[in-house]
This record gives sequence, C-alpha cells and structure tokens, in this order.
Amino acid sequence: MSKNFVIDNSVVMTWCFKDETNHYADVILDSLETFTAVVPSIWLLEVGNVLLVAERKKRLSEADSTRFIALLTELPIMIEQEPQDRMLKDILALAREHQLSSYDASYLDLAMRKGLPIATLDNGLIAAAKRSQVPIVKE
Repeated sequence: MSKNFVIDNSVVMTWCFKDETNHYADVILDSLETFTAVVPSIWLLEVGNVLLVAERKKRLSEADSTRFIALLTELPIMIEQEPQDRMLKDILALAREHQLSSYDASYLDLAMRKGLPIATLDNGLIAAAKRSQVPIVKE
C-alpha cells in the first residue's frame, strides 16, 4: 500500500454502522495507523448527509453521529479543496465519461491528479478506476 491513497465514502461509512462491517474497510481503517488518506472537499458533505439520513431513519442517534465525527477527526484524512472551475468542468466531464455521479467522479479525479491509488467498495467507481488505470488499494 502506498503512503497516501484516496478513500471514498463507501469505505468510510462502513465504520459507522455495525451491520455494515466489511473486512476490506477494516483493513483500510487499520492502515490509517501508518498511512494517510486523501478525500475531495465534497466528502464532508457526503459524510454529513449519510449521518443525517441515518438519524432520520432512527439507525443512529445524534450522539452516535457526534461520536463518529469525533472518530473521523482523529484519523489522518486530508481534505483536498477543489477549484470551482474543475468541479463544474473536468469532474463533470469525467462523470459523464464513466457514467458516475459527480461525487464519485471527484474521488476518481483526485486519484488521477495526485497519482494515488483509491480505496473504494463502489463497483462503478472500481470499474472507472480500472478503465482510467488508477490502482485500487488492496487488502
């Protein structure tokens, strides 16, 4: 595993829900003892949205969300800010090309620009990464 890697929300949010445990995601979490993850700025809103939806569906309490956010702030996750023009042009074009959401395309774009592998559980993003010759972080 390289020193840094891009991590997407499909991996991160498995750490929040006991019924979504996943060996791959656990290995990625353990790797953060040594390595650093990089995420696009949209990640913060994605995490917040998943937590809000889970609270509304009574899967989590507000206290659970607060604890999870505290855990995330302790992890070595660097947030990469995206210039607006890149978000509306390059990332949108990448999303079209690979039939991804603009959110998923932002992770792929970040991995491509930084020359980093990507850790994801999202099959569409995995396929797009392979087509773009972006390595997938292995267990």
